[in-house]
Amino acid sequence: MDAVGRYWPRTAQGSLAVNAGPRRILAVFNPAAGRNRRARFDDIVELLRKSGCVVSVVETKAPGHAEAIAREASANQNSEFDVIVAAGGDGTVNEIVNGLKGGSLVLGLMPLGTANVLADEIALGRSVEATARALALGPIRPIHLGRINGRRFVMMAGAGFDANVVHGVSLALKKVIGPLAYVWQAAVQAFREDHAGCAVTIDGVSYKTTSVVVCNGRRYGGPFIAAPNASLTEDRFHVVLMQGRGWINIARYGIALILGKISTLSDVLIVPGRDVEVDGIKGRPVQADGDIIATLPAHISVDPEPVRLIFPA
Repeated sequence: MDAVGRYWPRTAQGSLAVNAGPRRILAVFNPAAGRNRRARFDDIVELLRKSGCVVSVVETKAPGHAEAIAREASANQNSEFDVIVAAGGDGTVNEIVNGLKGGSLVLGLMPLGTANVLADEIALGRSVEATARALALGPIRPIHLGRINGRRFVMMAGAGFDANVVHGVSLALKKVIGPLAYVWQAAVQAFREDHAGCAVTIDGVSYKTTSVVVCNGRRYGGPFIAAPNASLTEDRFHVVLMQGRGWINIARYGIALILGKISTLSDVLIVPGRDVEVDGIKGRPVQADGDIIATLPAHISVDPEPVRLIFPA
């Protein structure tokens, strides 16, 4: 029995590394995550090493560095790693998937960020033990990604009110109160929003809407279910069109999202599709995975190259 098997007995769901031995992991960590998150990161790494995994750590130095690290690692034909781990939030995950090319490395998660929507989507536990066990033994499955104006995203992309909230969030406030910064900005934006709306074309069919969220998975903003029938393993999106205007409707959508009921509202339409065009006031922001990455007009499509992801053991 190898070191992984001694430390964590295998289950029917468990799997060994890509090369049938303890996994060789490159953990990409953002040192700006904070003291508490650094301590949690160190605990997970220690547990992985005790289990027999080989773990190398690299710290990011600036925005975009995680993407460059992933690009260099995946381009190495004789790579010493099987797995590249995003140790951070959704922004770190987004950078890494944009650097991965050719499917040579498997993506793993250490959810340490303000929001960890992908981790929530695959039900990855937040404990040190659950995270380490998944990275050491979790099954590997392909997931499909989206692409917007040439850049990949994992969970969702949005325009209209959704993107305006992301654009307006104060980073300083986000560091202090975490996800509540988005709630505060949504309340502020609800009274400032001009509700200009946008035109959306899904697989050739046109719609008019106030706000649009292109969902690649079920969840939005963390644990909240926006598109209950969406799946990361399916090569199509579920496009959420919110057609109401004004702060009352925005409040309705927010409450319904928290309650898991947004898909039941009469003025919310969810349309499956693979190719999405979003048009509106030129230059308005478009968000993906919680960061502004483009402006209108935007073309959103299913990326042709899946990424292999470690799921919970």
